Amino acid sequence: MTNASTLFFENVDLGDEIGPVERIVTDANVLDFISIREKKPNPSRFTSKEVAINEGFDEAIVPGVMNIAMMSQLVTSWTRNVRLKKIDVVFRQTVPHNTTLILKGVITDIPEGSVTSDIVCDITMETVEGVKLVIGNATLTLPKKA
Repeated sequence: MTNASTLFFENVDLGDEIGPVERIVTDANVLDFISIREKKPNPSRFTSKEVAINEGFDEAIVPGVMNIAMMSQLVTSWTRNVRLKKIDVVFRQTVPHNTTLILKGVITDIPEGSVTSDIVCDITMETVEGVKLVIGNATLTLPKKA
């Protein structure tokens, strides 16, 4: 997922794309993620299809914070010298396990005359069919050329 290139603020234009990146979050990935906080996680909507169904979901779902982590990784892996200042997401639908996800972004704002080198991008996580599961935006900083 890491791009070996180095980008500078002056090299970025409106409409430049980040990604797309394909990801599949497996049951084991979710369990590993949750196990960071809990050594032996109890069955939950994140780890058990049965619990998820009892809570009104169709299947076990990917935790929201894990989705945010993947979207953060999308933008921070874009170029080796980018910094993530802010990320804001909206969950439009639940994200199921074992499904191909497409993560992508597009540069939507480069404030003119700003003393910072911030850029803003829209980011999405969607199914291969184009159904948007998570949308949002991120503010990134790139260094200016010396």
